Amino acid sequence: MKTSATDRIRRTSVASVHVHYVNKVEKKGRTRADVDQVIRWLTGYSQGALDALLAEGTDFETFFAQAPAMNPNRFLIAGVICGHRVEEIEDPFMRELRHLDKLVDEVAKGKAMEKVLRVG
Repeated sequence: MKTSATDRIRRTSVASVHVHYVNKVEKKGRTRADVDQVIRWLTGYSQGALDALLAEGTDFETFFAQAPAMNPNRFLIAGVICGHRVEEIEDPFMRELRHLDKLVDEVAKGKAMEKVLRVG
């Protein structure tokens, strides 16, 4: 049975991608704290819970499925990421993943955190 790219992403550990998120933003003068802040905003995880999930090697499917409080303002995230318009992605899992990718991308582009987090 052939596994799809989406299946592989679902089973990928958040920690294995988190390091790339951090590297991406650090190259642009931002920090791991910025990455973690957008993850906490999106999912409702505390920093301690996020650190534990990263240490445990939690996969993306579990990470999103068990998120304490997905931020309702995440639907304000729009635009293109990885060649896809975020607001048009039909698969709920992939849409959540692209929300996260888009937030990290905005941090890396130097956007003010208030704008990234859709405050005001």
